[in-house]
Amino acid sequence: MIKLDVNGKQHQLDVAPDTPLLWALRDTLHLTGTKYGCGQALCGACTVQVDGAPTRSCVTPVSAVAGRKITTIEAVNTDRVGKAVQDAWRKLDVVQCGYCQSGQIMSAVSLLRQNRTPSNDDIDNAMSGNLCRCATYVRIRAAIHEAAKTLA
Repeated sequence: MIKLDVNGKQHQLDVAPDTPLLWALRDTLHLTGTKYGCGQALCGACTVQVDGAPTRSCVTPVSAVAGRKITTIEAVNTDRVGKAVQDAWRKLDVVQCGYCQSGQIMSAVSLLRQNRTPSNDDIDNAMSGNLCRCATYVRIRAAIHEAAKTLA
């Protein structure tokens, strides 16, 4: 049994220790906001936060995160930063197809928790591991700046 703290709730999962966190979240806990993209930690669609840091859940075994605080897109808006990011995403109509957006938002929230006044370079560096096939990068950057303004 693996014990996970997901979105502030304790769970005991009967999964193999090498099960990717993504599949534990989606298939066992039915938290389907975190998406499967490439399965190799290259696209960022599967990004969640582990102890506040963006983490690629498709390659992270559950045994590596047992006892640590895991946050998924389903609970990211429970604090001021997460709410500001999601509000900015809606205000600036960032989403096109939307598939990558949960991972994008999780990375953006992590950035703004560390740096409330990011430069374009800061944003580009923090978001570089999140790919968007629809190329909404300009809107994503603008939304991060918008969220930062509301947090100032």
